[in-house]
Amino acid sequence: MKTLLAEDDFASRKFMDKYLSQYGECDVTVDGEEAVDAFMMALEDGEPYDLVCLDVMMPVLDGYQVLKAIRDIEAQNGTSKEDRVKIIMTTALNEERNVKMAFELGCEAYSGKPIDVDKFEQVLKKMKLI
Repeated sequence: MKTLLAEDDFASRKFMDKYLSQYGECDVTVDGEEAVDAFMMALEDGEPYDLVCLDVMMPVLDGYQVLKAIRDIEAQNGTSKEDRVKIIMTTALNEERNVKMAFELGCEAYSGKPIDVDKFEQVLKKMKLI
């Protein structure tokens, strides 16, 4: 599994990188703009990501803006809904409006922080990533 992790908090980034790396390659970015750039570079190289984990509150572009940008890029490339990258939003913001907005923008899952590893693993299995 090839994963892009976009997380600005050092401790969360370190934890998630270590966790996700057990399943394959994990590229890490620290802000939303870097995440969009990394996503586009992977597509251009013909090695797209299987999973993108986006923190909601990041500098430059927040997670919602990155989610929208990724879905717009996929739409421009004619990517079918079945072939889109799987996106999990990771955040401490668990209010209903935040969760609803993330799903409206096209994420597959929404995981609150601190990350519950067992629940996160179940989400990965449900998405057939592991």
